[in-house]
Amino acid sequence: MEKKRFQFPHTYIIIFGVILAAALLTVFIPLGKYDTKEITYTVNGEEKTKTVLDPDSFEYVLDEDGNKVTKVAPLFGTEDFGGQGILNYVFEGMTVGDKYGTAVGIIAFILVVGGAFGVVLRTGAVEAGIMRVIALMNGKEIFLIPVLIVLFSLGGAVFGMGEEAIPFVMILVPMFIAMGYDAVVGIMCSYVATQIGFGTSWQNPFGLAVAQGIADIPVMSGAWFRIPMWIFFTGLTIVFTMRYASKIKKNPRSSVAYESDSQYREEFAVESQKELPFTLGHKLVILTIAVCIVWTIWGVVTQGYYIPEIASQFFVMGLVAGIIGVVFHLNDMRLNDIAKSFDKGAADLLGAALCVGMAQGIIIVLGGTSATDGTVLNTILHSISEGMKNFPPAISAWFMYIFQSVFNFFVVSGSGQAALTMPVMAPLSDLVGVQRQVAVVAYQLGDAFTNFIVPTSGCLLGALAAAKLEWGNWAKFQIKFQAILFVCASLTVVLGVMIGLS
Repeated sequence: MEKKRFQFPHTYIIIFGVILAAALLTVFIPLGKYDTKEITYTVNGEEKTKTVLDPDSFEYVLDEDGNKVTKVAPLFGTEDFGGQGILNYVFEGMTVGDKYGTAVGIIAFILVVGGAFGVVLRTGAVEAGIMRVIALMNGKEIFLIPVLIVLFSLGGAVFGMGEEAIPFVMILVPMFIAMGYDAVVGIMCSYVATQIGFGTSWQNPFGLAVAQGIADIPVMSGAWFRIPMWIFFTGLTIVFTMRYASKIKKNPRSSVAYESDSQYREEFAVESQKELPFTLGHKLVILTIAVCIVWTIWGVVTQGYYIPEIASQFFVMGLVAGIIGVVFHLNDMRLNDIAKSFDKGAADLLGAALCVGMAQGIIIVLGGTSATDGTVLNTILHSISEGMKNFPPAISAWFMYIFQSVFNFFVVSGSGQAALTMPVMAPLSDLVGVQRQVAVVAYQLGDAFTNFIVPTSGCLLGALAAAKLEWGNWAKFQIKFQAILFVCASLTVVLGVMIGLS
């Protein structure tokens, strides 16, 4: 009798399991709330304000008799319950937020980008370009890995690149598979690299600046410590990825993505046997992609473009690529093929878009992220911070890092996590003898490094969907890398305490 292989649960199943666990927490954990206050800080000479919780204002929600109140999550939320329900978490989660982020904006971004790249891929220009790159590299393809990781890590460090990496995954994954590697290498060189840069940044305006502003320390300070930190972790990622890539090159079947990569391998096996032309039309499509990338970087860095603008930029890219495909008859494209390929490209990422909404449902079941409303999440935040007060500074700082890593499972947004946790962690660091700069480092590393493994991250799920890779298979690969990062990040936080980082 053949032994059944363990099958890792689908992402939907994992999220539903977490929903049930969150619902169970609402049975035992009472509701808590904070007051809020306005804080101001300066970024590049521009004064910014942010509403954050007051860490000294925590109080439990009490009933008329003075007893702590628990609010058990119902099966279905009602209007006066804020939509908080176990079995309506999918719809409620998908409708959270606005076009600038959370669920609605990220879902729309994923679908639009997927559709745009569906059109680009339909032209055949990407495949033709990949075959040309392989010919030019002439067996030295592995040296693309350090170049790409440095560039994407810089993108994360300088302007907080995250969602913007998803389109690049659609290009890099098939390219690395065609070179004899796998989808994992493509994700490591793009999305993972951006998060390495994000977590070790010395000037990121979305995460670092917000955290330092809330902690009331000079914004963008501590670069003398963070730049070497960025160099170390970026180098670590390069070494780990290159070693993994060499292993896959020797034995492709050892890849966790071997089965999901099969479609790409079959396509490139066929194309490598024939002379794939790289025509003027193909070159114009590749030029369109390059112009869009430059346009996006310019918009993000100089104009403050975010999800709505970037989605529109990639839509224009897809539209222009489709017109070029029709005019030059690339892959026998006709006008209706633009619409059909857009539809197919969006459909390929639909699962990731749904997961974004489902993941938001976890927060809804816990009562939301509002500091002033009575929620289970507020009580958890307060209880953990109280528990950190009785340890030596180095241990307290390490616990801050662990806390930020775990909290990132629930609140993946970097600035959102900073707004919730740093008002508590900053004064707590004073009490336990930890420098506030170290508390910010603990936030940075804890927030970013778990971004590429937690199944609640919309960006990660979008990148995995673009690579056609299941989260469970990705997690099997990531466990080892996460362990290495955890040890190195722990040592980094402790080092910050020992040298008195300020």
